[in-house]
Amino acid sequence: APSEPEPELEPAAAVAEAVPPSPKRVAAPAGPLADRVRGRVEEELAAHEGDMEAARTALVKSAVPDVMALFAASRVGGRYEHSEFPPTAAILTKARQKGADQVWEARPKWRSEELHRAARGGHVTLEVTALDMNAAYLSALKTWLPIGKLVHSEGEHHDAKRSGIHRITPAAWEQPDLPSPLGARKEPGDLWVTEPTLRLLLRCARLGYCDAPVIHESWTSGASEGLLEKMRRALAEVRKEAISKNDEVALEYVKSMYSKFVSTIGESSANREIRRPDWMHIIRSQAFANLWLKAHKAHTSGLTVVQMSGTDELHVAGDWQTVFPEGRDLTQVKAKTLYTLGE
Repeated sequence: APSEPEPELEPAAAVAEAVPPSPKRVAAPAGPLADRVRGRVEEELAAHEGDMEAARTALVKSAVPDVMALFAASRVGGRYEHSEFPPTAAILTKARQKGADQVWEARPKWRSEELHRAARGGHVTLEVTALDMNAAYLSALKTWLPIGKLVHSEGEHHDAKRSGIHRITPAAWEQPDLPSPLGARKEPGDLWVTEPTLRLLLRCARLGYCDAPVIHESWTSGASEGLLEKMRRALAEVRKEAISKNDEVALEYVKSMYSKFVSTIGESSANREIRRPDWMHIIRSQAFANLWLKAHKAHTSGLTVVQMSGTDELHVAGDWQTVFPEGRDLTQVKAKTLYTLGE
């Protein structure tokens, strides 16, 4: 039989486009990771002869490659070698270029309807403080992240040593004084949630607030809570120093680094060094879960939770300073506004 013709070779450009780049070999950092961040600030200030606005603009512009270099340096000598371009599970694939995938991040948008009805009727008057959680996404970098590619499984079992995306049927939430851990979800039925949301729902079930969700299937990988921890600590250290020295250039640079890290590690054209939409969803969901935990702490400490929304906004009535320390550190909160409900 005649042999089959050899397939035509694809152009080199097409092959390069189809094959993800291999992980870069990074030399061990010469000093503390925080020094890399400080060094970049000093470098740009020197390059622009002390012009703070020009240095700030240059640093914000280079935030994505800089934070990826910092992340790579933080992983040198790490216990696990993470995948930078694993195959993307179908649930993480966008239906349209500018559309969304199937993952629900549980972003909150809640207010106590009972309190607002009572206030409109003139039955209650409350002094409310809108609190701001500091650097919410920086704190959320401490979360359980999948190390390798996501693998499909079925069944209700939840493995605490793995992390990923889960299809669940959530239980009804009937707590009028606390927002639902599922955020502003209105549609009933099954949905895909991330690891932080599932763990928060399971925790709420243990606390007796609701029944446990039913897990139908999962896409998970072996996980670690420390993949971003060295980088997070370095950024937190420089951020704290910048606040103490009133260094707005370094502060803006650090904020741009961690916020752009979260926003570009999915499928952004601004970041070609990694493609982990699962990480992006998980970090965002962790920020929302952290905010819910703040609301729960306020509630169990005797404060009245009035409203919760976005990544970092919590409205409470009562002596909040006995519950939350005030300041700009990661463990502190800021008071944004004070208003009277029912006035």
